Amino acid sequence: MIRVLHIIPGRLYGGVESAMVTLARFRECCPQMATEAAVCWRGRLSAELEEAGIAVHVLGGVRARNPLSIWRARRRLHDLLLGDRFDAVVCHMPWVLAIFGPAVRTHAALLVFRAHGAGNPRHWVERWARMTRPDLVLAVSRFVAADVEKQFPGVPVQVVYNPVPPARPSTAEQRRAVRAELNTSPDAIVIAQAGRMQPGKGHPVLLDALAGLRELNWECWQIGGPQTASEDEYFGELQRRALRLGIADRIRFLGQRHDVPRLLAAADIYCQANDTFPEGMGLTFVEAMGAGLAVVTTGIGAATELVDGHCGVLVSPGDTDGLRLALRTMIETPALRRELANNSFSRASGLAPAVQIPLLEDSLLGVLKVRQFRRNPRISQVA
Repeated sequence: MIRVLHIIPGRLYGGVESAMVTLARFRECCPQMATEAAVCWRGRLSAELEEAGIAVHVLGGVRARNPLSIWRARRRLHDLLLGDRFDAVVCHMPWVLAIFGPAVRTHAALLVFRAHGAGNPRHWVERWARMTRPDLVLAVSRFVAADVEKQFPGVPVQVVYNPVPPARPSTAEQRRAVRAELNTSPDAIVIAQAGRMQPGKGHPVLLDALAGLRELNWECWQIGGPQTASEDEYFGELQRRALRLGIADRIRFLGQRHDVPRLLAAADIYCQANDTFPEGMGLTFVEAMGAGLAVVTTGIGAATELVDGHCGVLVSPGDTDGLRLALRTMIETPALRRELANNSFSRASGLAPAVQIPLLEDSLLGVLKVRQFRRNPRISQVA
């Protein structure tokens, strides 16, 4: 049995948090790996992890500008790690590595950095995080791995995608029920986007593209809502943009939802036209493919590892005309949508928990065995 502690801030909820909840819910895929979590803030993440049945430890709210809050949180982590209770501690994202990496280093546990996105080497958080060298980096994609290798030269880097449970495609009756609930016509082609309401995710580009398709029968579901003051401002701008474009009555801003797979399974097309934000993995792409949707996105970040001409369409970032043409083709060609959707569902199965969670365990075990051998070479001779 290996004991693993995952540290996640817990204040916001997005792809990182969703992946952690999936790991907790499907931990039976690796019965020899005991998983616990530590968060700084209680909220949706801690509630869902506890509901999934794993222990959640609260380290306390941390502000980088408040050294006392950092000291207190590190002190709580020290107390948690006393007695070699954990074999590995996984720090999710640079902020966590910067805050808690030094505390983990004073204990025997393996220090692992879970890299979820490409970094900005000039950002002060990234520079702070690089001051603590992890024993292992687990990247969520090849795109992220190529970036993080530059940040931590000489540290082993392995690619383990976030696990995504495939959703079962809806029956016709279930699709009608969801659409009736959202006042969406049963005959409309639903274009869905899910995720954080933040700049760079391509919301304005999608709205501009849809404005040129008014004559077609479509509706757009925006799944996700603002979680910070800056996201509130961005969300207001999107609402005003939809009004100016004359399509506000066909855009459904659904806010934060706990039934994203159910909504995606009732849609027809998934579109997330990231323009300046390259996804480290793009969890929602896989969720959409698992729901049996064709995907339209941009060829930046890890999207190129997940989406190709067999399961979707890639357009250039910021190319409104190209996006409009891709959506028009999808809307007007049901046979193409069905073909791409079938391929999408098959591709998503490769990122199922039963595939990716054992890879996580194997990665941790491999480094732990190397460390054990270096400390006691006689172990391998006896074995």
